[in-house]
Amino acid sequence: MRKSVAGRLKNALALSYQQNHRRWFLSSSHSRFFSSSPPVLDSAASTSMANSSSSPSPSPLTLQTINPKVLKCEYAVRGEIVTLAQRLQEELQKNPGSHPFDEILYCNIGNPQSLGQQPITFFREVLALCDHPAILDKSETQGLFSADAIERAWQILDQIPGRATGAYSHSQGIKGLRDAIAAGIEARDGYPANPNDIFLTDGASPAVHMMMQLLIRSEKDGILCPIPQYPLYSASIALHGGTLVPYYLDEASGWGLETFELKKQLEAAKSKGISVRALVVINPGNPTGQVLAEGNQRDIVEFCKQEGLVLLADEVYQENVYVPDKEFHSFKKVSRSMGYGEEDIALVSFQSVSKGYYGECGKRGGYMEVTGFSADIREQIYKVASVNLCSNISGQILASLVMSPPKVGDESYESYRAERDGILSSLARRAKTLEDAFNNLEGITCNKAEGAMYLFPCINLPQKAIKAAEAAKTAPDAFYAHRLLNATGIVFVPGSGFGQIPGTWHFRCTILPQEDKIPAIVSRLTDFHKGFMDEFRD
Repeated sequence: MRKSVAGRLKNALALSYQQNHRRWFLSSSHSRFFSSSPPVLDSAASTSMANSSSSPSPSPLTLQTINPKVLKCEYAVRGEIVTLAQRLQEELQKNPGSHPFDEILYCNIGNPQSLGQQPITFFREVLALCDHPAILDKSETQGLFSADAIERAWQILDQIPGRATGAYSHSQGIKGLRDAIAAGIEARDGYPANPNDIFLTDGASPAVHMMMQLLIRSEKDGILCPIPQYPLYSASIALHGGTLVPYYLDEASGWGLETFELKKQLEAAKSKGISVRALVVINPGNPTGQVLAEGNQRDIVEFCKQEGLVLLADEVYQENVYVPDKEFHSFKKVSRSMGYGEEDIALVSFQSVSKGYYGECGKRGGYMEVTGFSADIREQIYKVASVNLCSNISGQILASLVMSPPKVGDESYESYRAERDGILSSLARRAKTLEDAFNNLEGITCNKAEGAMYLFPCINLPQKAIKAAEAAKTAPDAFYAHRLLNATGIVFVPGSGFGQIPGTWHFRCTILPQEDKIPAIVSRLTDFHKGFMDEFRD
């Protein structure tokens, strides 16, 4: 037995030597990097290596050695509460009846199709035909797809080299699709749009990151952001090493944006040596759901022009307006109506296929329209875009469809309009039902849901609850959200993840669960809230 073991060991050592010698021989011409003599297997070294490989080596990364900007970055929408909800969902699947609820009701994120919203038929027909163009020539296709979807698919494929939707495109996006988007912007605003101003992206988020990369040079560069804000902005500013300069929306006036507040915060930042580069405006608002009046927008445009700020207009909820006395106006339309052109104001508008009535979050489509930048700056933006090669082609196609949907007279128009209007009217009803429910709860006030997909109610928590949260080392609104989730399965995002005036507490609730789920949400929330307030009543 010993001879057999010794023989195998000898053979293994001989094979190891031969392999090392062969590697040396094959690389001997690279004498700058390798020794002029072949490596020799040293038994002591071999033993040392074996011992070291058996003991765990320290990790090359720790929280102390990774980029501190990553540690600083936070994204509450998919944070701790959601992680807990996912764990509870797994427990329910493995052990039904293990919790006092039978399902998790996700009200934390604007992800419509995950909550049952159906995609727009025309959009999906065109996508299917573009992705599998071989079926366009089959006779059965005429009976399965609408004529205008077939025609649109041909138009789009003719714009793609080789009709290959799996190939890279131009880094700004396929030119013909940008033409369609520019035409849609012009039809919406009544002012010309240039397809060369459009950069197609994987949703609006990469476009925001791209602009932050362009604008932020160091922590001395600031970006004016609304508070409350969508955490994408605070996260991207942190990741790129800048400073978030907050301006507070006025909850008492329906989350109004006042220019005197902008000026106050701008001057405060300047006094600290911060160079403010841009102003972020989210319209309709996330998480606050307000729709800006056109006069207010004019004041904002004038402020940016006077202060030399880039206006970053997040307009991804432009289709989501639910009140008859408000309508969406793009900042580009407003600035052009004021007589301001390319040379007067730098403006970046963001749009996405994830929101509106389409809700195609997983398709990752969107764009930014960049106006008022010099040619040399445009070259730099293109360079950054080209580093990512291009956005995905399905998202590009969807972005063009969103901005150029079926028109009156097209075969699909009536069914398209019915689907669109059905989704938007249902969202409006859900928003009103939840708004009323919140306002009927003790200690909660909720502004009108004018647009977007969220409500951001304010909760006046008892002091005992605040002290209990302090004892649990968590924010009071997070404490409430944790208790709500564990008792009801409802997922809200604490307002502290979006920013709020110190001493106030909120949570964000989407209006996206299907209408037949809304009564259960209201009932569970009402029962929980009553018990919570009784438990912690001062």
